[in-house]
Amino acid sequence: MISALTSGFPNRLILGTLESLDVSQNHLSSIPNEFNTSCGGISGLKLLNFSRNKLEGSLPTFTGFGKLESLDFSHNKLNGKVELQLSGLNSLKSLNLSYNHFIANNSGAVPQSLSNIKTLTLFAANQNGFIGSIPIGLTKNLRNLDLSFNDLNGTIPQDLLSPLNLQFVDLTSNNLEGTVPGNISVNLIRLRLGQNALNGLFPSASFGSLHSLTYLELDNNQLSGPIPSELGKCKKLALLNLAQNKLSGPIPVELGDISDLQGNKLRGRIPLDISNLNVLLELQLGGNQVGGPIPEMPLSLQIALNLSHNLFEGPIPISLSRLTSLEVLDLSYNRFSGQIPDFLTKMVGLTRLVLSNNQLSGVLPEFGSFVSVETREDYRINDEHFHSGEEIPQSPVIQGKVLTANNIHKSNIDFAKAMVAVSEPSNVVFKTRFSTYYKDVMPSGTTYFVKKLNWSEKIFQLGSHELFGEELKNIGKLNNSNVMIPLGYLLAADSAHLLYEFAPIGTLYDVLRGSLGYSLDWASRYSKAIGVAQGLAFLHGCDTSPILLLDLSSKSILLKSQNEAQIGDIELYKVIDPSKSTGSFSVVAGSVGYIPPGNRVSQVGVEQHNKWDHILDSSVSKTTLNVKSQMLAVLKVALACLSVPPECRPKMKSVLRMLLNAR
Repeated sequence: MISALTSGFPNRLILGTLESLDVSQNHLSSIPNEFNTSCGGISGLKLLNFSRNKLEGSLPTFTGFGKLESLDFSHNKLNGKVELQLSGLNSLKSLNLSYNHFIANNSGAVPQSLSNIKTLTLFAANQNGFIGSIPIGLTKNLRNLDLSFNDLNGTIPQDLLSPLNLQFVDLTSNNLEGTVPGNISVNLIRLRLGQNALNGLFPSASFGSLHSLTYLELDNNQLSGPIPSELGKCKKLALLNLAQNKLSGPIPVELGDISDLQGNKLRGRIPLDISNLNVLLELQLGGNQVGGPIPEMPLSLQIALNLSHNLFEGPIPISLSRLTSLEVLDLSYNRFSGQIPDFLTKMVGLTRLVLSNNQLSGVLPEFGSFVSVETREDYRINDEHFHSGEEIPQSPVIQGKVLTANNIHKSNIDFAKAMVAVSEPSNVVFKTRFSTYYKDVMPSGTTYFVKKLNWSEKIFQLGSHELFGEELKNIGKLNNSNVMIPLGYLLAADSAHLLYEFAPIGTLYDVLRGSLGYSLDWASRYSKAIGVAQGLAFLHGCDTSPILLLDLSSKSILLKSQNEAQIGDIELYKVIDPSKSTGSFSVVAGSVGYIPPGNRVSQVGVEQHNKWDHILDSSVSKTTLNVKSQMLAVLKVALACLSVPPECRPKMKSVLRMLLNAR
């Protein structure tokens, strides 16, 4: 590793028979001429990593570098075309050009010559300026393709998803149209096609044979017709996102424990045999056109049952009282009538009940203090003991701006609706040290978080709304699936509101402390830890400056799905000054400097390695020796993060690598 380089290399690069050169995460601004033609004893290079520098200009020609296997130029300011520079790299296996300003060849398309490199298995070029169509034959040899967040258009080639070697494809957030190809590799693990303009029906026959598929994202497109029952044959499917399409028809019972079906145009009734899905943990049907009687739900439901924004009517069915492990029940925005039934209080696992915008009446039953009940005073005529809270005066709006480049979000976000949402205490989802999160359903039916910053602490250090807005613009340009990035903001004289994608499951704290927490297996916990580590590694490696969070805890980790963890409150590092707080900040690390975590956990017996397993969660570690071994490996990583002195603690990038190696 060559570190602390600020502008360039010495005049002549003479490194002997070097095979690996890693100069990532420096301040380099130019690439040595030696990489345009082999000289100086570097033609034997196999690995070259220039990522996370400040390189400008175009790629070198790499003439005579036939042994190169891995090239990483991600997170720079490189531009120009990449077609000609790839010739002669006949041993190349991995090429990462993400987060640059590359354009494509003269035709405006992704380089066709990539398909001629038979050894190439990974090509990543997300967050560039690629336009035009995707060439035929691009994935002939690839295992991993990432072209997300470009401006690609046209249709997806019919052969793109078919090669048997292909496992990971990400084309998120482009302008692709047409249908999803019908010929899909049976070895595909992750397929991400969300935020495009794809239309037509599902290629249902193809999905029935995708037994390795784990992630399938087709959200924010224009897909129509029914959800194919063949998806139920994808036994390894952990994430299915079909939100914001034009899907219709009944819900296939074959989907089993798949939960993400909200925000479409599903109609008809819930199938009666849904009660047979005895592994279903969560059911999200909000924002559809489903009605009729609510059948008995499976007793396995634990996380949430969301039937909001549909066409249900009549009294709330007593069969819901059987769901004693359910944490969240949302029946809002329907036509339920009659009294709020007492049997709801028998749902002992309930922590949140949402009944607002129905036609309910009568006295509100007495729920435990740990249950958050959201109703609307408009529909309760005899409840003298319940009040919605003080009216919240609204200050004149000074500035409002959408930060995201996503056209779907741009069209969905309604600032006026957001301000209405934060005026209703019943919309509060949860609170953190500095913020209050509200749930806001836009006129389009899409749900967002609106976060109100707690100005009452008088701790915001920026001198003007303009400066605050500029900082938010910079943060809004970030992109990482494990970090909550603000989609827009709205500033008033004495308040600030930020909009985010909605995380339906809630915080990691809620999941771990709730009834589900006691049944989370090691795989679920480990995947969440990896997600958080990936998010932190991204934040610590930001080009402008590292982002050090104020108070990272399970309460600031939100779950977009059961296995997708996202780090929240990242913008606070720029806008909060703990020195101005009227409260106590003795345990908060903020923008005034880095306060390393304490060492209480380090007293678990570091010298007695043979006793470490005594502190592991017995409900998880007793399953297999392999799980126990993984847990101990992760514990060692945790102890390394508590090393004394603090400067001996590993960088977040190293922590992530150690966690991945613990598999």
